[in-house]
Amino acid sequence: MAEVIQERVEDRLPELQQLERTGLFSHAEIKAIIRKALELEYRIQRRSLLKDDFIRYVQYEIHLLDLIEKRRARVGYTFKKDEIEDPIIHRIQSVFRRASIKWKDDVRLWLSFIAFCRKWASNVHLSKIFSSLLAFHSNKPGLWILAAKWELEDRFSSESARQLFLRALRFHPRCPKLYEEYFRMELMHAEKLRKEKQEFEKANMDVGNLEHAEEILTGELARIIYKNSTSVIKSAKFHVSLLSIARLFDFAKDLQREIYNDLKALHADDPVTWDYVARQELVIESQPVEELPATKQAKAKEVGRREERCCAVYEEAVKTVPTEAMWKCYMNFCMERFTKKTSSRLLRKKRLERTMVAFWKAHELKLLPELQYRQLSKLLLHRQLLKESLEVADAGVKLFKKSVEMWQVKLEALITSESHEMSKGFEQAFEYLKPQICLPLWLTWAQWSEDAGKQEETEAIYKRAIFGLPGADSVPVKEMYLNWAYRSGGYKKARDVFKSLQENRPFSVDFFRKMIQFEKEQPLFHRCDFRNGSQAKKKRNLS
Repeated sequence: MAEVIQERVEDRLPELQQLERTGLFSHAEIKAIIRKALELEYRIQRRSLLKDDFIRYVQYEIHLLDLIEKRRARVGYTFKKDEIEDPIIHRIQSVFRRASIKWKDDVRLWLSFIAFCRKWASNVHLSKIFSSLLAFHSNKPGLWILAAKWELEDRFSSESARQLFLRALRFHPRCPKLYEEYFRMELMHAEKLRKEKQEFEKANMDVGNLEHAEEILTGELARIIYKNSTSVIKSAKFHVSLLSIARLFDFAKDLQREIYNDLKALHADDPVTWDYVARQELVIESQPVEELPATKQAKAKEVGRREERCCAVYEEAVKTVPTEAMWKCYMNFCMERFTKKTSSRLLRKKRLERTMVAFWKAHELKLLPELQYRQLSKLLLHRQLLKESLEVADAGVKLFKKSVEMWQVKLEALITSESHEMSKGFEQAFEYLKPQICLPLWLTWAQWSEDAGKQEETEAIYKRAIFGLPGADSVPVKEMYLNWAYRSGGYKKARDVFKSLQENRPFSVDFFRKMIQFEKEQPLFHRCDFRNGSQAKKKRNLS
């Protein structure tokens, strides 16, 4: 093994001599590189191979390449790259190749190999790497997409990319992402051909055999992919994703229209379809382009008109498809528009009204998930709309009485609005909720009472919480109680609380650490007094 390693290090000598001769590295630095090279070579040539050793080897060589690049930029020397950098690049590729074959299941290692080759423009090697990678990991659609994109974007070979997508679809005939990227690739290819044709026409060049069929230029290949994919994947979400891709290409208007019409015909009862159709109203102008409003007020009115059209579609949708999913889409839209910043008071008012009207309709039908009650209440609270926030939270706890998160939202609204019914709200929550999930509410109540400066009430809350919470759930309350006692009544109060709780298990280490810290902060005679009291208590127990 030593002979092989010695030979591999000697193979480095020509590049190292060039580095020293050109002044990029000093003699001492070259000796340090040789020592490090020997160490790394021994690691990757031993019997029991470790992946970390190969990664360390590669990282060192890559850092060396980066350092050479910086030194070249500093001294302005750009020659002899084939004698210096090329051997290092080939060596890194060789180590990467060994490691990736040895640990072929490690996708991250393969991707690092690919990233290195892409950076140093090793296209010949990349083609072989992708072939090996896909042979081992044909079950991962993302890798097929990565290889096809490289063929299209780096090698400018649409035919190779197309072949890769077709091979991938044999392995994954029902993968939406593969169809989406294949569809996008064909549209990009058609757009590229159209641009080339325009450039040739501008230059009055005879394209001869380079003339492409009109069907290809209009995206007919993409249309075939669309038809084949939608016959296999019958999903409104997938349909919408293809339509979103097609809308990125101006020349594909006919294809966009066809996909849009098919979407409404094939998925008329799907909330995703209605949601997409409604949101399209936001991008459709109410007036011709030349008559679009110029002032802020006029722009706000135009936005308001578009939003009204969206809501009209949603209103029709919730009548046609009266499901929780459809109402969820409607409410999400209303909340998104409500959070949108605008300087127009009228538009803000309209958005609030629309949101609340939609919410109460959905609430009456009991077709909103708990999450949306919480989101809307918090959103209104953030906007300082305390009354509306509390109304939404009240409606939520009536439907979801067993949800601690819903009660938490209501109590936050009560605290922010400085309601006089705070204590009543907490008592109501404890009536409906199981004790083992009430810890967040007890902590919130104690914190609120402490902030309000109600010492007697705060202590009563802590005591109730400790005895009301089961087992380990009471531990955080004990720590907070001890902290509060020290802040509010000093060391004496904390000592009394500690004595009262020391028989009430379980405890945490932090509980004792806090008391020890309070002890350390006191004068010496206080500490002695406390210890003497503890010793006297132990003697009484023994007797």
